Amino acid sequence: VQLQASGGGLVQAGGSLRLSCKASGINFRLNDMGWYRQPPEKRRELVATITGGGNTSYADSVKDRFTISRDNIRRTLYLQMNSLKPEDTAVYYCAARPSGRDSVTDSRSYDYWGQGTQVTVSS
Repeated sequence: VQLQASGGGLVQAGGSLRLSCKASGINFRLNDMGWYRQPPEKRRELVATITGGGNTSYADSVKDRFTISRDNIRRTLYLQMNSLKPEDTAVYYCAARPSGRDSVTDSRSYDYWGQGTQVTVSS
């Protein structure tokens, strides 16, 4: 199983980035997918999740700014990030787990993790 995250970078506050996560080795359409992030010197935290059926959930801090989506044909997960703030600076990770489990936002329920991509937002 491989989750390859990309799209991070340096952006000014108010700017946008789109992260991608290409999956291989799993039946992508039968997996829930999530984005998590780890800010400097802080714990990993939820950003957004999307179930195999397309239901989404977001952390309050990113609602109305970030959009999670998936392309089952391309086996790719996306995170569109708009109106970025310095506090969004973090390493962003994608994660996968088979659909049907409880607690889709609980990071401990995810089986597979990507390597992370750095997002830095300057003020």
